[in-house]
Amino acid sequence: MVKVSIFVVWLMLLHCWIATSEAKYLKYKDPKQPLNVRIKDLMDRMTLEEKIGQMTQIERKVASAEIMKNYYIGSVLSGGGSVPKPQASAEDWMNMVNDLQKGSLSTRLGIPMIYGIDAVHGNNNVYNATIFPHNVGLGATRDPKLVRRIGAATALEIRATGVQYAFAPCIAVCRDPRWGRCYESYSEDHRVVQAMTEIIPGLQGEIPANSPKGVPFVAGKRKVIASAKHYVGDGGTIKGINENNTVISRHGLLSIHMPAYYNAIAKGVSTIMVSYSSWNGEKMHANRNLITDFLKNSLRFRGFVISDWKGIDKITTPTHANYTYSIYAAITAGVDMVMVPLNYTEFIDGLTLLVESNAIPMSRIDDAVRRILRVKFVMGLFENPLADHSLVHHLGKKKHRDLAREAVRKSLVLLKNGENPNQPLLPLPKRASKILVAGSHADNLGYQCGGWTIEWQGVTGNNVTKGTTILSAIKNTVHKDTEVVYKENPDLDYVKSNNFSYAIVVVGEKPYAETNGDSLNLTISTPGPETINNVCGGVKCVTVIISGRPVVIQPYVDKIEALVAAWLPGTEGEGVIDVLFGDYGFMGKLPRTWFKNVDQLPMNIGDSHYDPLFPFGFGLKTKPHKAN
Repeated sequence: MVKVSIFVVWLMLLHCWIATSEAKYLKYKDPKQPLNVRIKDLMDRMTLEEKIGQMTQIERKVASAEIMKNYYIGSVLSGGGSVPKPQASAEDWMNMVNDLQKGSLSTRLGIPMIYGIDAVHGNNNVYNATIFPHNVGLGATRDPKLVRRIGAATALEIRATGVQYAFAPCIAVCRDPRWGRCYESYSEDHRVVQAMTEIIPGLQGEIPANSPKGVPFVAGKRKVIASAKHYVGDGGTIKGINENNTVISRHGLLSIHMPAYYNAIAKGVSTIMVSYSSWNGEKMHANRNLITDFLKNSLRFRGFVISDWKGIDKITTPTHANYTYSIYAAITAGVDMVMVPLNYTEFIDGLTLLVESNAIPMSRIDDAVRRILRVKFVMGLFENPLADHSLVHHLGKKKHRDLAREAVRKSLVLLKNGENPNQPLLPLPKRASKILVAGSHADNLGYQCGGWTIEWQGVTGNNVTKGTTILSAIKNTVHKDTEVVYKENPDLDYVKSNNFSYAIVVVGEKPYAETNGDSLNLTISTPGPETINNVCGGVKCVTVIISGRPVVIQPYVDKIEALVAAWLPGTEGEGVIDVLFGDYGFMGKLPRTWFKNVDQLPMNIGDSHYDPLFPFGFGLKTKPHKAN
């Protein structure tokens, strides 16, 4: 009896040893194995349920470790403004991401999830993150190397929160400033947009020299997955109406809106996000010709294609009218991962039914999962699935704020400087008896940052995150004997009766994002025009425009002595003042045509009716003047 018991124990130990050995030597968990061997080994083990789980991206609000485990969820995201708690620290973010990741790692196969976020000008959802200028401002710099450095800094600030995936860059070519996302576009000229795809190696790392074309690349745990968006033609819709119809020939689409995707793919971009918009009436989320035939087959893109937020729901009108059809149309068109983002059981059940009924072939599911796993393996996620707490100090660090300040300086476009070249107003003297600062945007950090900052639509006020307003920067820069008076909207009598040496007026647009920013009139927010008229009518003034695009300015130009386009500069307001007071010279060039009136729109460089107030590429220069 004792011998039998010993034998049974021995058999059990042998079984455990074999099981442990097998677990230890699973090919897909071995980083020494070739990429395709790892992918095949893992996919051969996966059930349909596990595969569809990988194709599912859900919002943080509906995610938990238990849901990650039970539904094999492949990805989680934060929508705009979706945070673990108000003013959450880097550690708060990391703890949340790690908690969800532990749910994924506890599944049968232990496939890690990826967490995505809209980090479109820095890690902009996160309190205390460095907020860089929006893309339109970066386009004005014409400096791809700067943009690459911003990509690298942004990647570190994203990883500082445990997140591994940025829904950036937006490589739209905005052809009409009436579009509410125009500030997310680097330029109306595809060549500028193409140059700025240099942000991708900043975010992801430099692609190895011998890397095959189209294969995604992420250089480890200090870099993030990038997403070129929104494929394709998002910036070409009629009247700039968001999510609308881009009416253009195939030649026009390929020559204006597509070229930046060639650069992005060549630089190893890992994912491409599909546009809500339509091309000649066909929804992009259902466009098999452009997603599968062109992007995947002709361009040989080997990363994964992701939908936008409820992007598949919007294939039908009204939205979500026939969700089963939406799933079918999107998946057969070539969408690999669906940003569901809330009702994930409806998506999982619907896609499962379509596969089990043979409406969608298993080969299409396998293509999607292969692409998703390729990105996860390439980035080293299986080896380093959990957030690295040693990276938290990168969030909002001084080096990054200095870089953002440099970007602000280089993004400023000087449109006017004095009534004649011999009497420029800029640079301003730091020493003056009394100066006036006016305007709704002079002391408002939220306005200065624009949309996609802390909240999806942006915020107002100065306690929204850490940064420096333009007013604060002025006070920090002028001579100690210079009196700075701030009055948001003074009347003309006040301006005339106070013997100011000069005035700085800071006005512009209030924050917005996406459809909320669509505008047919493109006016400066009230009381901005009144402020310009009152202040510039009473004292020599420089007017700084804080906006995501050119706005109506022609009626006021004659009253304004000096005019600066500052775009949406972000948290580092000192960058504006560095140039106004001459520590650095103006060097920015218009990334967009500045129209005279909205009746001219759309009007882009090269158009037959081109008659701008300030042409594309315009920008006056000043030299640094250190001793003022």
